[in-house]
Amino acid sequence: KFRALEVPAHCLCRTPRGSVTLTDYFLSSGDKIRFFFEKGVFDEKGNFLVPPEKSVNKIGHAGSMTFAPLQTLARSLGLQMPVVVQSMYIFKQPHFGGEVSPHQDASFLYTEPLGRVLGVWIAVEDATLENGCLWFIPGSHTSGVSRRMVRAPVGSVPGTSFLGSEPARDNSLFVPTPVQRGALVLIHGEVVHKSKQNLSDHSRQAYTFHLMEASGTTWSPDNWLQPTAELPFPPLYT
Repeated sequence: KFRALEVPAHCLCRTPRGSVTLTDYFLSSGDKIRFFFEKGVFDEKGNFLVPPEKSVNKIGHAGSMTFAPLQTLARSLGLQMPVVVQSMYIFKQPHFGGEVSPHQDASFLYTEPLGRVLGVWIAVEDATLENGCLWFIPGSHTSGVSRRMVRAPVGSVPGTSFLGSEPARDNSLFVPTPVQRGALVLIHGEVVHKSKQNLSDHSRQAYTFHLMEASGTTWSPDNWLQPTAELPFPPLYT
């Protein structure tokens, strides 16, 4: 139903920058389904410059799906009490699907101790060198977390800030990971990864979610994403 989509003024950007209302829209999305858009898809009046179905960067961050097929995988990894902390459908639109800069998931989903967050990335379409597959730095999960995004005090502008900084990284260290549709990629919470802008004619759609081992783990109260009474982190095992 993308063609009937009404876009609020504060959603005219895919990142929570430059607007208090946009920041609130992002920070309060942990228990809701919300749309985040690519850059340059609206004119100054908020009209679509591209077909609406080609404008969406991702949909997140709450969601539900049948996790039963993944329970066996999680048990094989030794997870005792895995919970789903967030989920996203990522479109990586053809011609202008945005670049994702090098980062560690634990920068945004921080736990004590570290090593308790695992990304599950499922290719809905082929992910190729041309349309923006994932790139990783092998072994980078052993070096700790270089920076953290934390919530600012209520009423602050902007609504988040960073502790530490992302170091300069040698591009030659990144290894591409092209995969075919249906592949499942497990992403350690501290491994450095990125994806390039999609300038090809083909989208690179993926469904991704993050698991946390809840047994013996503290979810940081400073994380931008927080469970709510309406939607606590759902358990993977049912």
